Amino acid sequence: MPRLTLAALLAVLFLPGCNNTLNPFCGSARPVPMIGSLTPSSVDFAQVQQGLTLNVKGAQFVAASQVEVNGKPLATSVVSNALLKVTLSAGVISGPGAVSVMVHTPSGGSGDVGCSSGGDSTALTLMVN
Repeated sequence: MPRLTLAALLAVLFLPGCNNTLNPFCGSARPVPMIGSLTPSSVDFAQVQQGLTLNVKGAQFVAASQVEVNGKPLATSVVSNALLKVTLSAGVISGPGAVSVMVHTPSGGSGDVGCSSGGDSTALTLMVN
């Protein structure tokens, strides 16, 4: 392989923020979680007061992924790479209104230059009536 081509390839692989799927050295990096839906998508506050299980469906969840409700991290059960479960209570949600739900995966698994790891999903809204 000519030096110029090898140099160009190495430059792309090790640029900060490099896409991990293109960098073979980023294999152990944690993916950014993706959130797709909430079940249920709306609840009554009385259900929350009794303790309600919320299913968060998406993709790229790992053992370290954690559901955050209005920015507060909750004890999260990782059922699979596509399903997380948390229990909502009055200690988490204080009353009716729109509640922001997202998934956070902490960085880890790769210290390689140019490898990103973990991150935050987009947020979905849970309506509490």
